[in-house]
Amino acid sequence: MRTSVIQTLSLPPEMIEQATKIAKEEGMTKSELFREAFRQFMRRRRWEHIREYGAQKAAHLGIKDEQDIEKLVDEYRSGK
Repeated sequence: MRTSVIQTLSLPPEMIEQATKIAKEEGMTKSELFREAFRQFMRRRRWEHIREYGAQKAAHLGIKDEQDIEKLVDEYRSGK
């Protein structure tokens, strides 16, 4: 039984040529190349969401730079 779903992908001819060349150089199929590219995209997107969450929390806490973080850590450690 097939464990993947076939999808149609529309790309400009230049991108197909590059994908074909890269896949050959890397010893993989174009499907493997596109799967890996999508995995990397998802990882980068996840980190972007995490960074945005962190920036929102920092803004909420009034953290502007590393010195503010050090101050908060020192206050926490001293029990303030």
